[in-house]
Amino acid sequence: MTIALDRLPKKQVQNILCFYVNTTHKIQIARISNPKNKYWERTVFPGERLLFEGIPEAELEIHQTLENGEIICERLLCKDLKVDE
Repeated sequence: MTIALDRLPKKQVQNILCFYVNTTHKIQIARISNPKNKYWERTVFPGERLLFEGIPEAELEIHQTLENGEIICERLLCKDLKVDE
């Protein structure tokens, strides 16, 4: 007996254009890791504006070092950073 398995169609993930600005006086590290096993990391200087593509479910992590050496991390959803076209 032959069993045929059909593959389910891959869910099309729509990339969105996102915007982030470093409003602090410190250098930050912006990092995205998303469910599709993609990894992206950039240095963001004070006042720098960052345009990037991401999927709505991904999170942008912003890492910054405080005066006492402690590293803080803020997480922002890419869907909340979407650029209105």
